[in-house]
Amino acid sequence: MFRRLIASLLVACIALPLPAQAGMIATDAEREHVALVLERADVQARLVTLGVDPAAVRARVAALNDDEVAALAARIDTLPAGGADIIGALLLVFIVLLITDILGLTKVFPFTKPIR
Repeated sequence: MFRRLIASLLVACIALPLPAQAGMIATDAEREHVALVLERADVQARLVTLGVDPAAVRARVAALNDDEVAALAARIDTLPAGGADIIGALLLVFIVLLITDILGLTKVFPFTKPIR
């Protein structure tokens, strides 16, 4: 009885057409988003520091196809604001020091016991 109920519910869920809500942001909006990021003073200053002409960057972004613009716009939103992940760097240093303490090469942390 229980198996029939589950099987019936499963068939009903598969058979019923459920509305899908998937969509893409318009490419024009993505291009505008990338352009706005490139127009920021801090971004332009960093580009000049790296030896890149901001006008050349704008020209290259204008030449990108729709998929490339979508990928760039998505990546811009996920990158850290400072350009580097300070927490990740600190965690890496901590792990390296912890491993060297455990191996007996250093004595930085008092709570570790070297392997000997």
